[in-house]
Amino acid sequence: MANQYSTNEEHMPDDHQKYIQLNGERFIHWAAKIGNNTKAVVSAILSGYKVEQQGYKACMGLLKLADKYTPDRLENACKRALSFTPRPSYKKIQVILYSGQDRQDEVVAEKPDNTEHYGFTRGGSYYGGVK
Repeated sequence: MANQYSTNEEHMPDDHQKYIQLNGERFIHWAAKIGNNTKAVVSAILSGYKVEQQGYKACMGLLKLADKYTPDRLENACKRALSFTPRPSYKKIQVILYSGQDRQDEVVAEKPDNTEHYGFTRGGSYYGGVK
């Protein structure tokens, strides 16, 4: 007598069967080959679900972005996303890659240390103060 709750692979839809051989550890290992930032994003995706398997599709999509773009670009996009949030999503990484934000150097706004050359347009006497 067959168990009605068995998880016999031959009865599963094809798209479910391909995920049965995957697990979080394999995704993390795969991501680590790309880089530490990619590994951190995959770990964040997996830990963001109550049931780890719910994050497999997002992890697969994220790691496949290395084929569409390059592993270096994916790593840079993950680094950029992690600078904004500790839990970036697949969609956020995809947008960063699509828009080329992963290629932009971080622009650091520098505050001028010598403000005297900007000066004031009116002197202190205009405001009733002493010159």
